[in-house]
Amino acid sequence: MSSAEHEALTSSEYIKHHLTNLTYGQLPDGSWGFAHDSAEAAQMGFWAFHVDTLGWSVILASVFFFIFRSVAKKANSDVPTGLQNVVEAAIEFVDSNVKSMFPYKNAMIAPMALTVFVWVFFMNAMDLIAVDLLPEIAKLIGVSLGADPHAVFFKVVPSTDPNITLGMALCIFILIIWFSITQKGLLGFLKELTLHPFSSSNPIVQTLFIPVNLVLELPGLIAKPVSLGLRLFGNLYAGEIIFILVAILYGAGIIFAGVAGVIQVIWALFHILIIFLQALIFMSLTIVYMSMAYQTDEQH
Repeated sequence: MSSAEHEALTSSEYIKHHLTNLTYGQLPDGSWGFAHDSAEAAQMGFWAFHVDTLGWSVILASVFFFIFRSVAKKANSDVPTGLQNVVEAAIEFVDSNVKSMFPYKNAMIAPMALTVFVWVFFMNAMDLIAVDLLPEIAKLIGVSLGADPHAVFFKVVPSTDPNITLGMALCIFILIIWFSITQKGLLGFLKELTLHPFSSSNPIVQTLFIPVNLVLELPGLIAKPVSLGLRLFGNLYAGEIIFILVAILYGAGIIFAGVAGVIQVIWALFHILIIFLQALIFMSLTIVYMSMAYQTDEQH
């Protein structure tokens, strides 16, 4: 095998390792434990747990909770701290978006929008941590516990895992269905799916339109959570891959390392904008979809 082929194989394995989750599930022998490679993780099926993704999601949610709770308890209108100013700015920003996009009364929407925005922002921001820092720490801990260093996988950006992004989108989708039914009634919700976009004053013709309307409207309804989750996942996953590729360049010689340093700074600065925009888009679409759940036939 040539050195070029060996380097390509090494780079491929490096990328694959960084994009594999620390997965816990049922092993081929029937016992439960951590997967030793991506193939074994895939064989674990639906009930496998991505421990790293779930762990960081809970940690970041806890950071969000304790920061905002601490600021709320120590809020001072006379001499606000820098952290208080940041928290208040985030709350005012979300509140203004909710007021402009949700012209109905529901005390849950603003807190939900704030939670979605800050939580997604925190998860996205993990992408700015050095690619190898936390995985290498996890590897050292795993080796100290007797694990194979090549089998210690550790992804630190939860929003690069479709299980998280689609899971969040599914929760929002359930709320959309719930409020659609509670605000319009089950019959009103079904009418939305079966009496639009084609309608007729003739009951026979309208009956014939029902399956056509359902075929047209149902994909649009299902597309809401799918597009919401995949948009966030796709953008952050692509960003993570670029950071990994830049990390590979550092080991390709001093010239490539210099190029990698420049690329990393430029991409990191640009990625800060992506991190904020993706959190904003996820929050904005959540508010818009919730507003659509309240709209009646006359408002469509």
